[in-house]
Amino acid sequence: MKDVPIGAKGSYAMLVGPQHLASQFKDAILPPVFATPMMVLAMENAALNAIREYLEPGESAVGTKVEVSHLAATPAGQWVRAEAEVVGSEGRHLAFRVAAFDETETIGTGTHERVVVDLDRTGRRLEAKRREAREAKEARGATVVEAPAGPSGRP
Repeated sequence: MKDVPIGAKGSYAMLVGPQHLASQFKDAILPPVFATPMMVLAMENAALNAIREYLEPGESAVGTKVEVSHLAATPAGQWVRAEAEVVGSEGRHLAFRVAAFDETETIGTGTHERVVVDLDRTGRRLEAKRREAREAKEARGATVVEAPAGPSGRP
């Protein structure tokens, strides 16, 4: 990983659709407003975009902590823009200030942390974990069902 400068910024924008509403993917009793997990998704993507150019080939950065306040409701059909700024860096650990805005106001603020990971090492650890879980299930006599492979060929 290259040194990530304090103050590096990234953004991410999305058009709020029905699939992003709390009432659609969480529970029908909720109002038809932009869901908090979707706001967090936008903030995390903004943070990743802030550091993307500093990652070496074979590296990525995964989220490890999110503390946000969802301040205002947003209906479907509006654009949401999230912004992130690097406010701390210690080795592979990065800290961000994050915020999200709809077309009229600030809808969320908070902090976010990510850690830079080696994708090959992470893949090996995940495969070992899948193997351990499969062996534990087989030892208990449980039926083992493999998860379908994702785009990378891995579950």
